[in-house]
Amino acid sequence: MSSSPILIVPGEKKSIFFEIFFKSLKLKFFHSPLILICDKKNLTNEIKKYKFDRHIEQIELDKIYSQKFHKKKIYVIHVKNENSDIYVKNCFKVAFKLIRSGLTKKMINGPINKTKTLNKKYLGVTEFVAKNFKKSKFAMLIYNRKLSVCPVTTHLPLKLVAKKITKKIIREKIIIVYEFYKKHLGFKPRIAVIGLNPHCESVLRFNEDTRIISPAVKSFKNKINVKGPFSADTIFLKNNRKKYDIIIGMYHDQVLTPIKTIFEYDAINITMGLPFLRVTPDHGPNEEMIGKNISNPISLIRSLEFLDKK
Repeated sequence: MSSSPILIVPGEKKSIFFEIFFKSLKLKFFHSPLILICDKKNLTNEIKKYKFDRHIEQIELDKIYSQKFHKKKIYVIHVKNENSDIYVKNCFKVAFKLIRSGLTKKMINGPINKTKTLNKKYLGVTEFVAKNFKKSKFAMLIYNRKLSVCPVTTHLPLKLVAKKITKKIIREKIIIVYEFYKKHLGFKPRIAVIGLNPHCESVLRFNEDTRIISPAVKSFKNKINVKGPFSADTIFLKNNRKKYDIIIGMYHDQVLTPIKTIFEYDAINITMGLPFLRVTPDHGPNEEMIGKNISNPISLIRSLEFLDKK
């Protein structure tokens, strides 16, 4: 296992992240050094609240390149706690700087409030991170080792989805998925693609499934193991989904709803197409659960496990 550190941006100050982070470390040891990028005072308060008893060593950003990291150890880089929006973005800036410098290629971020922190400038954190690394070709992967999903469009209003579905973008996502699986997971995936309309049919003269999606899928012929379009209401049935490693859908909830129903918290969000591995637990800040100490840490555990092996 690699000893390169995992950078961790906890995200929003008001979230369940530290609860599930401390739970994760109590349940399992990870070999990679962990570097939290956050406000030290806030971290100290969270440690006291959840009675976390492992030592966390503070390191200075300007001395980090001479730092000798130790396996299974936790570090923190202090970022001044300012206005919430600025604070979270500054944490990301530090992480991006360290990644660009070559310190590591592994990063986890906690839940982000897209409306407040991103100021509606980005559809989601996936797009925010990709933009910061000037990547125009990227994709969201909700990953479970048994079955994963990828939406062609992400946090897009439904009335805009059909306008964004093109042969080019579908082909692009299929290639990104295929190359990611080969490079990071070590095998060529079996890919299924879902149609846009119910049963892949339409009463309108223009049917996206026959005019756009089907030709995009067929264009790969025998080069990539991809089939479709399939009807969204049956592809996730047990005997159908077991034939594939990943299912690509046309919009966010078309594939995230069934995958979360099947695996609940046992899945992680990976951004494909970046020059590093960016992973996040597949849930939000969940402010209603703060302080109750009953949140499920499995998605963060899976995130740490995934990067710990890289």
